[in-house]
Amino acid sequence: MIKNGIIITMDPERRIIQDGAVAIEDDRILEIDETKMLETKYSCDRVIDAKDHIVMPGLMDAHAHAGHSLLKSLGLHSGTWYKACEVIYSQASTEGFWEADALLFNLERLRFGVTCGMTFLGGGDSVMRVDDPVFAEKHAQSSANIGVRSYVAVGPRRPPFPRKYSKWSGSARRDYMVTFEDMIRTCRRIVETCHGLGGLASVSMMFPTPIPEDLNMSGVDLSDLRMMADSVKGLAREEGLLLAMDGHTRGTVRFCHEELDLLDSRSILGHSTELTEEEIGICSRLGLKIAHNPSAVASIKGRCPVPELIDAGVTVALGSDASAPDRSADMFRHMFQATRYHRRHYRNERVLPPGKVLEMATIDSAKAFGVEAELGSLEAGKKADVICIDMRRPHLYPPNMPVDRVVYYANGNDVDTVIVDGKLLMENGEVLSVDEDWVLDYARSELEDAVGRSKLKDLYDTTQNYWGKSIY
Repeated sequence: MIKNGIIITMDPERRIIQDGAVAIEDDRILEIDETKMLETKYSCDRVIDAKDHIVMPGLMDAHAHAGHSLLKSLGLHSGTWYKACEVIYSQASTEGFWEADALLFNLERLRFGVTCGMTFLGGGDSVMRVDDPVFAEKHAQSSANIGVRSYVAVGPRRPPFPRKYSKWSGSARRDYMVTFEDMIRTCRRIVETCHGLGGLASVSMMFPTPIPEDLNMSGVDLSDLRMMADSVKGLAREEGLLLAMDGHTRGTVRFCHEELDLLDSRSILGHSTELTEEEIGICSRLGLKIAHNPSAVASIKGRCPVPELIDAGVTVALGSDASAPDRSADMFRHMFQATRYHRRHYRNERVLPPGKVLEMATIDSAKAFGVEAELGSLEAGKKADVICIDMRRPHLYPPNMPVDRVVYYANGNDVDTVIVDGKLLMENGEVLSVDEDWVLDYARSELEDAVGRSKLKDLYDTTQNYWGKSIY
């Protein structure tokens, strides 16, 4: 039992219970009520005193990237970050790289109270590590070892095909070319080996968001693209998987719907900036889900019309787009950013109330993943994914208006207790599921090795006007 806390339930009534308690048995929530009611009703093997704590459902991250936690800042200032993704992910990374990255990123999520998230197996310009299922297997197993829930999104790279990949044995490198058909076969094997792994890992399909005006440059025509889309969509529907896409913007939603027949209610579209009124209507009619990433570079170059989408009845989830090149998995940070981002656009401080933003990071993300019956709120019968936030801190005191405290003032380091699937993974700020120092040392070692193999010498460099100027 967790008792004596301020419970933010996120249930349909959005109840907030002062001096409340959550009773848990195995992996499920038994009951939520005032502490005095549950203390007399249940005899518990373990009691956590949450006095001066907010108790709430674990946060959910609707969009992020594997590999990125090791590439933080690399190439950002020299303009070679995309090159770093391309070379390291496909040609300079090993099984150890993907294992270390998954351990590090999911450790970061755990410490910040993020109990479930979507993670693409790569990034940059859709550089997916799908030449061999072993890389996804390392990611899924490492995520499960940390103990958080993870949706790993896999799918083909952006054309043209074939694409070069490399494997390493010590300092020996072997290069080979991988076709689109090879990538689909690998994805099918990943579904077979990783979906449901440890009861925590799930697989999603992904398809690179096509830019219509770039088709001629990619070496494929529209009929080729339709064939590719049909292959990915067919595998997703055959296996009952989500279809995730990254970087929708400026007409791509309409193109994917009208030209590729790719989208349905199991689709989660990342970023989705500069959507037209017509495209907002498509999202509403098809039941598409949007993963909004207010801290991402894409949100600098264009705006996701979140208030308009919400008003049209579209489910909008919140994502971190973490970690590289310049952001973290701290969903508190992204909740705050979301409020400022849209209020600045409208010049209106009443846009996106804190309650709505907290929904985007909890129950609305659960709806986007199709698991709102199990996750996203504290309700009897749901999975026991629970976090406790230490309110006994100057920036969170006085301990009133708890939703405002969470969205406006809290940060990831205020989380001190995390339970996922009924298992206690962090208590009083101490991670229990893994040796934290070992993970940090492993991550540093794997990144240094990958950079050495990549031969990209300027990844750590800054650039002219880094200091003392208004722009660099």
